[in-house]
Amino acid sequence: MKSTLRKIGNSRGVLIPASLLAACEIENEIEMRLEGNRIVIEPVRAPRLSWFESYQPEQDENAWPDFVETESENEEWQW
Repeated sequence: MKSTLRKIGNSRGVLIPASLLAACEIENEIEMRLEGNRIVIEPVRAPRLSWFESYQPEQDENAWPDFVETESENEEWQW
């Protein structure tokens, strides 16, 4: 798809069709960066979005393998 740049003050802008924005799940905020001679535009996402969905509690069985219990752990403490 071809498009033209439009002058906006000292900058340039491009109109992106709504169908492309919807397909990329872009609403308002974007991240923009250069990769070589290309401009890459991506939607801004919450940094921890969907982390919990990938959590697997069955892998927590030995979460602290280097943790060593001491004798004082099993004794009554005096305050």
